Amino acid sequence: MTRLATIVAGTLILGASAAAAQPVPLPASVLPHDLSPVGMFRQADIVVQAVMLLLVAASVVTWTILLVKSLELARANRRAARSLAGLMRARSLDEAVAAAAGRHDPASHMLRLARYERARATGPRLMDRIVSQLSGVVVRAGRRTAMGTGVLATIGSTAPFVGLFGTVWGIMNSFIGISQAQTTNLAVVAPGIAEALLATALGLVAAIPAVVIYNVFARAIAGYRLRLNDAAQAVQRLVSRDLDRHAEQAL
Repeated sequence: MTRLATIVAGTLILGASAAAAQPVPLPASVLPHDLSPVGMFRQADIVVQAVMLLLVAASVVTWTILLVKSLELARANRRAARSLAGLMRARSLDEAVAAAAGRHDPASHMLRLARYERARATGPRLMDRIVSQLSGVVVRAGRRTAMGTGVLATIGSTAPFVGLFGTVWGIMNSFIGISQAQTTNLAVVAPGIAEALLATALGLVAAIPAVVIYNVFARAIAGYRLRLNDAAQAVQRLVSRDLDRHAEQAL
């Protein structure tokens, strides 16, 4: 009897130990029901939500700039190409100015400035004054075309850090919740960490397209400025030809 009682007692002790080793199921009300991005956003802390909304807004701004600047650059390049073709066909400055009447693109403005400088005074410094005027037009047109691209650079450089801030804040709140709940059950810990990591993901989603689009626009704007420089040189050649023609007629 003593040996049988010992075996039964040992069996009961092992069963109790095994039962204690099994995780205690948590009530369904404690566990999150929606782990989709929208659900995680709704369950996140107010600071993390603000970070996510800021990153979504930055992403919207990026794609808006892409659409607007693409149309603007396409139009500017079309007008510059048309004006440059007219400059190459013209035989004199007055003929080029007459062909560009009613246009308000930078190349047409260069023509009018060159004629204005030539009408004010001639002399050995005339070409220097014209070059100065044309250079100012090229610089202002390039600056105007580049407006908005600085926002892309800012988003591309800061969005990952903004998302990282949201992640750090969310993980910090997750650890606070762990200490208050006094449990390390993964089903309780993981959703808070997933919500925090969503902020970093949104930061990368906002930053990567911004950097790529900024680089594309930088190359496109450089090409546009080069086309304007070609137009400025064509205007200078027209003025030079007119001066040579007048000098030959004076002899």
